[in-house]
Amino acid sequence: MAQDNKISEKWQRFNEQVWSSTKLELTLDVSRMDLPDGIFDDMASKMNDAFDAMAALEAGAEANEDEHRMVGHYWLRNPEIAPTAEIKQQILQARKDVADFVGQVHFGSLRSPSGKPFRNLILMGIGGSILGPQLLQAALSGPNDKMRLWTMDNTDPDGIYRILRRLHQELDRTLCVVTSKSGRTMETMNALAETKAAMGRVGLKFAKHAVAVTMPGSELDQRATSEGWLASFPVWDWVGGRTSLFSPVGILPAALLGLDVDALLQGAARMDEATRLHDLRNNPAAMLAVAWYDATERRGLREMVIEPYKDRLEPWSRYAQQLVMESLGKRQTQDGKEVLSGMAVYGNKGSTDQHSVLQHLCEGPGGFFVTFIHVMRDLCGAAWASGGAFDVEVEVRPGIATGDCLLALLLGTRSALHDKSRPSISLFVDRLDAMSLGEIVALYERAVGYYASLVGINAYNQPGVEESKRRAGRALDIQLKAMAALKARQPEPATAGQIAVEADLVGWEETVYLILRHLASNPTRGVRRRKASRPADELFFWERGS
Repeated sequence: MAQDNKISEKWQRFNEQVWSSTKLELTLDVSRMDLPDGIFDDMASKMNDAFDAMAALEAGAEANEDEHRMVGHYWLRNPEIAPTAEIKQQILQARKDVADFVGQVHFGSLRSPSGKPFRNLILMGIGGSILGPQLLQAALSGPNDKMRLWTMDNTDPDGIYRILRRLHQELDRTLCVVTSKSGRTMETMNALAETKAAMGRVGLKFAKHAVAVTMPGSELDQRATSEGWLASFPVWDWVGGRTSLFSPVGILPAALLGLDVDALLQGAARMDEATRLHDLRNNPAAMLAVAWYDATERRGLREMVIEPYKDRLEPWSRYAQQLVMESLGKRQTQDGKEVLSGMAVYGNKGSTDQHSVLQHLCEGPGGFFVTFIHVMRDLCGAAWASGGAFDVEVEVRPGIATGDCLLALLLGTRSALHDKSRPSISLFVDRLDAMSLGEIVALYERAVGYYASLVGINAYNQPGVEESKRRAGRALDIQLKAMAALKARQPEPATAGQIAVEADLVGWEETVYLILRHLASNPTRGVRRRKASRPADELFFWERGS
């Protein structure tokens, strides 16, 4: 008995500041965040307000004041808690429609016009429309996937053409899912136009390969109907892009790949149940939010470095980056006070980052905390289930397997950081499958909501994103005016400054210069450039007929 009383302070603190669930097979450790003693008791009252705000959100309160809409991603994995019978039925119907459509694709009753079954899947979208499916593919896919997934998530023509060239011989066996709530998303619509043109060049009709995921009645929905696309699935105004993984945005491509969508939804619902508890000490999302709140000095004065020690979770850093930064990066509180809230999120994976950023984390300037994620089962998905010849780990030294080294590297890094007074959070998961991935996503979604309540901001709007979109539209308008002025001068050359004056764009000379230089760098656009040592002295002219 005397031996049992010799408990180290570190072990005691770990047990006091850890949340573990045998049902969810997940453990959250915040003991290395150096939280003040008694913080959970001190934060209980403030967290009660956050619990109430979350309950109101789930009950259907208007949360996105900019767009006057509810925020209901929690209903997607548990339609029974939807605020109206109509919303519940919409969710259930969408699930059924997705399952029916996917069944037709997999069993061959829905084929391409060539009579061949669809083999490839091009997913066009941006932000959450792509980051979620990319995470699902990386974490859960295997050699037995029903289709091969390709993603177009930018308006970079080189990136688009790389995919189209690789699929050139199989475009007739390619299904295209276009995801845009409005049908006006620039990046997505450009990918659509490029893919449609490529299919047209080989005699294919894009509509016979196309599926929409969009808001009912949107421009994209209307286009899908009028052009006779294969299907159109809904995403509702109360689903934000960064929380759309459990809507048709995520479950349609997941189901087409053959992933376990039901387990994904069930895992998220189970975590929702655990994180809905109005008890800070026994609620992992609340514990996570309080740890963030203390670490960031109540408004975001630390960065979050995410280190998943699992190749399959490498995209988690980018997924969490959007979820956290778009939700929490806000200039003002909900009552109009300037707060400049937010956390910068970055990371790659362990142990790769131990050879790149660890030196900085250990000995560079502070201002960050690390989140480690480790999966206890070394082989995941098809690997451990298949029983193949490559599915038994080799001992790389007596008594030590490859996966043992991975955990050792995590533990070593975590220990080194702690000795340097660099805080960290650790999330341990028994295995990585659809169920546990749903749990992880749901945990972070609710932690973000709780943290936003603690700092008094709105986690569900994105005014900065909308402003950048407006300014991008302005840049395209400037291009059209500048080109009109340049064509009017042909063949006489002009500087960017002269074009700005003639196009009534004074004050936008730099923008005009960069636009003309871009056009001149692409031979088919008709603009030519005479270089000079200063941008102000460079000449541009139009070489083609007007």
